[in-house]
Amino acid sequence: MKYLIENCANSAESCAMAQKGGADRVELCAGIPEGGTTPSYGEMKKAREILTTTRLNVIIRPRGGDFLYTDNELDIMETDIETAKSIGADGVVFGCLTAEGYIDKKAMQRLMKAADGLSVTFHRAFDVCREPLQALEDIIALGCDRILTSGQCGTAFEGMDMIKELVGKAGDRIIIMPGCGVNESNIRQIALHTGAKEFHMSARSTIKSGMTYHNERVSMGGTVHIAEYERDLTDPEKIARIKSILHSL
Repeated sequence: MKYLIENCANSAESCAMAQKGGADRVELCAGIPEGGTTPSYGEMKKAREILTTTRLNVIIRPRGGDFLYTDNELDIMETDIETAKSIGADGVVFGCLTAEGYIDKKAMQRLMKAADGLSVTFHRAFDVCREPLQALEDIIALGCDRILTSGQCGTAFEGMDMIKELVGKAGDRIIIMPGCGVNESNIRQIALHTGAKEFHMSARSTIKSGMTYHNERVSMGGTVHIAEYERDLTDPEKIARIKSILHSL
């Protein structure tokens, strides 16, 4: 059985590591602590140069927070989709909801038109929408290629029953891709339980900064303190191990 691995890559450098590990596709994101935001033009362009055997999808999300967008934000998203096209991305990733928590068909139609010719993934906005089975039908009708979902739970492992139901309802009409907390310890169970064929994972490891001088008194986040002398990077060995597990099923 053919399974596909998508890596949530937080940088062009992570894209290189994902390709090294054998990932089939990456979703390039900035702002990972916010759930992923649109990367810069430079990051997109470099990722496309690096990814010679791995497909590239780009998240289109102008900010963190909810998925209710203003006209100005939709203008930004249209422009970012055009930017992704211009650098040769294979697909884009976005999702829009109404204030009441339903799929925003009008906003989605606008972005789908801009994304014509690209693969489209409806992202985890799905996990905070009302009536997921109706949302599934709405997203299929819009022409999206896949839905990234944790089954409306904190992790895909916790949401396996919902994901299994979505896979069954979707049939061959759209791809249901489990994501959030998918790793080598649970990928076998998630795959066998849900029947999904594509999986989304970060597969990152923390690496230390090359800086030998540290000024720990200063935080670039102001009152929000983060580990500034280490960073997370996609780990090719984790990707390879997960791929091996899937190939053994």
